[in-house]
Amino acid sequence: MALGLCSLLLPLSLLILMVAAQEHTEQKDVHRSSFPTGFIFGAASAAYQYEGAAAEGHRGPSIWDTFTHDHPEAIADRSTGDVAIDFYHRSKEDMGFLKYMGMDAFRFSISWSRILPNGSLSGGVNQEGVDYYNTLINDLLDHGLQPFVTLFHWDLPQGLESQYQGFLSPSIVNDFRDYSEICFKEFGDRVKHWITMNEPWTFCDRGYSSGIFAPGRCSPWTEGKCTEGDSGREPYLCAHHQLLSHAAAVKRYRRKYQATQKGMIGITLITHWFVPYSNSKSDEDAVSRALDFMFGWFMDPLTQGDYPFTMRAIVGNRLPKFTAKQSKMVRGSFDFIGLNYYTTYFANSISLLTKLNASYETDSYTLQSGKRQGTPIGTQAASDWLFVYPEGIREALLYLKNRYNNPIIYITENGVDEVNNASWPLNEALQDDMRVDYYKNHLYFVEKAIRDGVDVRGYFAWSLLDNFEWSDGYTVRFGIVYVDYRNGLKRYPKTSAHWFQEVLNN
Repeated sequence: MALGLCSLLLPLSLLILMVAAQEHTEQKDVHRSSFPTGFIFGAASAAYQYEGAAAEGHRGPSIWDTFTHDHPEAIADRSTGDVAIDFYHRSKEDMGFLKYMGMDAFRFSISWSRILPNGSLSGGVNQEGVDYYNTLINDLLDHGLQPFVTLFHWDLPQGLESQYQGFLSPSIVNDFRDYSEICFKEFGDRVKHWITMNEPWTFCDRGYSSGIFAPGRCSPWTEGKCTEGDSGREPYLCAHHQLLSHAAAVKRYRRKYQATQKGMIGITLITHWFVPYSNSKSDEDAVSRALDFMFGWFMDPLTQGDYPFTMRAIVGNRLPKFTAKQSKMVRGSFDFIGLNYYTTYFANSISLLTKLNASYETDSYTLQSGKRQGTPIGTQAASDWLFVYPEGIREALLYLKNRYNNPIIYITENGVDEVNNASWPLNEALQDDMRVDYYKNHLYFVEKAIRDGVDVRGYFAWSLLDNFEWSDGYTVRFGIVYVDYRNGLKRYPKTSAHWFQEVLNN
């Protein structure tokens, strides 16, 4: 609304409110020029969720192949990633959407079992897999897109799970280092941003505490209905070996490749933001514990060489210990931190007397929920865990800056989903105004954090395309580009794709 001469006829109080409202609206408009020179915009993906071609190119099976086939009831629509969205054959088409939007980069993961079919060097390197990723990287560069490459996005080769239970064994450290080195050697002349692990918290919590993700391990009394596992010990063992594997890969990269290839290497972590359920001191303490058990679990070892004191005090001998040599290797083993942020929860302190079983899920002595007395902290998305709370991303960034000495940060995932409603006509399914609002508001708070001194270098939307969303299968859609699952996986840009095109090109 323009404020002209007619504003003189309005009451002063109303005029002030109108001006404030107009300024507030204008402040939340975002443009590429709002961000520092060289700031990178991109979209993200993951191999098992995108590629398909599960039996092509001599790819070996992963734990997600096994999990979806052996436990179809664990996936909401009993689907698999066998075909996924066929990115394996359609990657050039999909790059066109990135170029249309004006994106600078594409984050993708390498399927470990496409490079080493049984997970280790003993089974030999699969040249077809190497060739596939060489072609993908070259095509991205030909399109003017920077490749951000994740080495492990949850699809552990089944061969290593069968041989020694994967990340429950210290044997995984050398195998991951060897796999990483193949990737550095084959692709590092062109890849300048490496991410070792994606969300070790999610992998270890969902895979070994609740058991609702592959490999589906948990104590028998949990919701996962697992046949084997220990929710009080295995999540911590999994995380310990992920940190050691990450550090071993970083050490190898720095010693042999970084000086000549001139790339950067880091790790992607996820955190929710948390707010106290009440103004009580106990709930403020609950926020601190929630952050320690989700984020500090990884950031403290990466910056200080050991787990948070709170975790060591509560978990006791169930929490593995770093040797002096391991602590030195893990500490400082990153050039940047990838941060995935989606949502914010209330944190409520619970009594020590209410805990019955030893489990990672209850060790923090907090109740975490997106609702307080039935009222959500923000609009709930299609996923039951995702509540829209844009200011949480700024709070998480400031926390990372202030507590962990202001590292270089890339937002490696941020996004929201809608229900996959088969009854919607195509034009309605493409009208994702809520996603536009989500991105606009989150980018506003990212830019605000940068002005507050946080060293954020880039932002990746999750996700470029609708895809297989783990235990949700194809029942929800996170994509900026719509994938028609009923009609040959045809792609259509949503309203959010056009919005990014305007933001990034004007």
